Amino acid sequence: MNRRNVFIMLGGIALLLFMAQDAALAAPLIPSVNVDVGSSNKPQDVAVTLQVMALLTILSLAPGILIMTTSFVRIVVVIGFLRNALSTQNVPPNQVVIALSLFLTFYIMSPYWSQANENGIQPYMAGQITQEEAITNVVAPIREFMFKQTRESDLALFVNLADDERPETQDDVSTFTLIPAFVISELKTAFQIGFMIYVPFIVIDMIVASTLMSMGMMMLPPVMISLPFKILLFVMVDGWHLLIKSLIVSFK
Repeated sequence: MNRRNVFIMLGGIALLLFMAQDAALAAPLIPSVNVDVGSSNKPQDVAVTLQVMALLTILSLAPGILIMTTSFVRIVVVIGFLRNALSTQNVPPNQVVIALSLFLTFYIMSPYWSQANENGIQPYMAGQITQEEAITNVVAPIREFMFKQTRESDLALFVNLADDERPETQDDVSTFTLIPAFVISELKTAFQIGFMIYVPFIVIDMIVASTLMSMGMMMLPPVMISLPFKILLFVMVDGWHLLIKSLIVSFK
């Protein structure tokens, strides 16, 4: 490398440094955010901090709470059974199934959530009740819904497994005991509805399979022939209307 090339390279580096300095001066100032954990001499500050941490923890568990304490489980399982019974693979897609289940859950749970809001959240925001009373008033309608849908045998199972005393009233049953009992009751109900959904479509599959065998067309998959007939049957009886109506009525 000769002396001329060295000078050119040094001049290029100096030009780049000068341009970088001008760009740094022209760039807008970005404010910095600092999060510090300091000490406090007031117990009230510590209590508020713990409440905020508890609230953030509850918010992180909100999807699980929404799924396990509402009508979502039964609805999404039943629609899944319907999709398998029709042999339509991923139609409707998972996004549609989840969205439909969520909106139906909002529709079914709206009276209970409205009651929780009126008796718990709004009075607490207005400073009329304490935090403990607000939590009790919010949980009460949700517990009422779960008790209506929970079988006594399922509830007794978890009470016995927890070695708790026989509850005299519903207030004696812990929420942590009620939730798993409610979930397995919902699963059992969903499987019962799923069995009723499968029956007519199995009949169509059997008729198509026996017809193909009698015609000697054993190499043709029966699903290819039965699928249009199952879809046609489901459309002719207005299946979505009957299914959604039956699901909503089953919670009343």
